[in-house]
Amino acid sequence: MELFENRPDPEFNLLPQDGAVNYYGKIFSQEQADYFYNKLLHTIEWKNDEAIIFGKKIVTKRKVAWYGEENFEYTYSKTTKNALPWTKELLELKNTIEEKTGETFNSCLLNLYHDGNEGMAYHSDGEKDLKKNGAIASLSFGAERRFSFKHKTTKEKVELLLENGSLLMMAGTTQTFWLHRLPPTKKIFGPRINLTFRTIEKEHKNK
Repeated sequence: MELFENRPDPEFNLLPQDGAVNYYGKIFSQEQADYFYNKLLHTIEWKNDEAIIFGKKIVTKRKVAWYGEENFEYTYSKTTKNALPWTKELLELKNTIEEKTGETFNSCLLNLYHDGNEGMAYHSDGEKDLKKNGAIASLSFGAERRFSFKHKTTKEKVELLLENGSLLMMAGTTQTFWLHRLPPTKKIFGPRINLTFRTIEKEHKNK
């Protein structure tokens, strides 16, 4: 396992093969990060996430929200969400990361983890609604959390620490060949807000 910690270099690919993951580190000051954290915490329409697992409906403690430039449908874990209109802060964040990365995005899935007990199991973001091999930009606010990648075939692992106000980019064939997760931990007591900016293919939009 390779562990990359507090060594942000946007040009460096953290993955040894089959994809591209670039960590920009903190792109916001502490003051800016705290501002966006508080705004998102209190203005986003958070709801407990739902998933269908083995035919049974599961409601998570973790909360989610789905926003976009159109009323996009997004289906994952056998449940479908309809995008809400952008908020002022989400548009500001989208514009910032588009300028930083040169990529464009039309939607954002947000997650609110109340403490370290809440995490996300290994998965890949390969839903049919998403642009094939499209970039996904992940912004983190609040508690710093460890983030893990695992190759689907070789089982090789890569980990890094996602800092408050930081940006991580996943691109190319990353979702095809790698899984990623947010492991739970008993050492973290504060909340974390994660925003993943994505591109929904137009033919999959809700008409």
